Amino acid sequence: MVLEKLGSSLYEALRKVVRAPAVDKELVKELVRDFQRALLQADVNVKLVLELSENIEKKALDEELPSGVSRREHLIKVIYDELTRLVGEKPVPPKIDPSKRSIWMLVGIQGSGKTTTAAKLARYLQKRGLKPALVCVDTFRPGAYAQLRQLAELINIPFYGEERGKNPISIAKAGLEKFKGADVVIVDTSGRHKEEKSLIEEMKMLAEAINPDEIVLVLDGTIGQQASAQAAAFNAATKIGSIIIAKLDGSARGGGALSSVAATGAPIKFIGTGEKIDDIEPFDPPRFVGSLLGMGDIESLVRRVKEAEIETSEKDLKAFMTGRFTLADMYQQFEQMRKMGPLSKVISMLPGMSYNLPKEEFDVAEEKMDKWRAIIQSMTPREREDPRVLNASRIRRVARGSGTEEAEVKELIKQFNAMKKMFKSLRGKRGLFGKFPLRFR
Repeated sequence: MVLEKLGSSLYEALRKVVRAPAVDKELVKELVRDFQRALLQADVNVKLVLELSENIEKKALDEELPSGVSRREHLIKVIYDELTRLVGEKPVPPKIDPSKRSIWMLVGIQGSGKTTTAAKLARYLQKRGLKPALVCVDTFRPGAYAQLRQLAELINIPFYGEERGKNPISIAKAGLEKFKGADVVIVDTSGRHKEEKSLIEEMKMLAEAINPDEIVLVLDGTIGQQASAQAAAFNAATKIGSIIIAKLDGSARGGGALSSVAATGAPIKFIGTGEKIDDIEPFDPPRFVGSLLGMGDIESLVRRVKEAEIETSEKDLKAFMTGRFTLADMYQQFEQMRKMGPLSKVISMLPGMSYNLPKEEFDVAEEKMDKWRAIIQSMTPREREDPRVLNASRIRRVARGSGTEEAEVKELIKQFNAMKKMFKSLRGKRGLFGKFPLRFR
């Protein structure tokens, strides 16, 4: 998982809030300290960490609570909002004008993975039916030309470069002239450091000469505390339009690269998630932050519910919460869950369920749910309405009709009664996210 270590640290910090009997000033301060520690360990810029911490503490303690929202819910939302504000509130798609050719100029420090990222971007566009082309103007690093040409040949992308060329501007212009019919031309430039003034100046001159539609800063996910200063220097030289974070394959801490967003104001548009040519994906800020906090992909879950056209009426909810529901109601719930997809996929989207989810347990639960559906289908309407009428002979008949064992029929009845008892006990209680234990707004 991307930034797994940071995510598990933030998730553990939030668990304290969820488990605490009450949310008071001391708990908020303790959470802020845990929050600071997790971000600093992930190499997020110190100044940025302090700013985020102050905002969280101030909003959590001083803001008036919206109607119907608990202090606990408000605190979690404040953290989510602040992290989302850092990395962006919604995905930002790449700029591609279908009426004309787009030019993307990739810049970054040498060793950031820029050349590989150029090929990955081209492959990403190719898979979506576009015609990309690659141009190498890196005349500084030995082997840059051969590397990009080899990658371009591997994925069958048009390539231009001059192996012994010395003038990046003339190479870039020749490449653009050659690829007039391309949808997107990706120009890979020489890697540079903020102190290398000649290369920074070359980058500025190149940008003026080819007038790119977007200048893309490629940052190594492991860059650490240098990220903010480097990103700010690049942005001062040529306005950065977007950021790609490379090498976020689970081993990278990556917080430093996230700090670059604050330094440039440019959105992260893609992340590199591995070494293979297809290991690149669009950056989705809310989903990313939700995963970090262990909150799951709530947005996707709600969308799946809508797609499955699941409607739970107030009457149905009251029946559940008072324990007045039947095996027919239970069967209906199984049917609704099946429409939403595999159980493991659904559960992983729920708050607090993004970590430590053994696949084997879900496989067993999925199999058991299928058996229970078959058992309920084999019952008479009266038996579904009132399972107390299920005596030994009825249980034998239901087991035969559903192709299951009598013990499995008895287990279903036992679970059904336990569910009724549990829902009765939840009457009047508030879950973490609303009036009922799982209610999405």
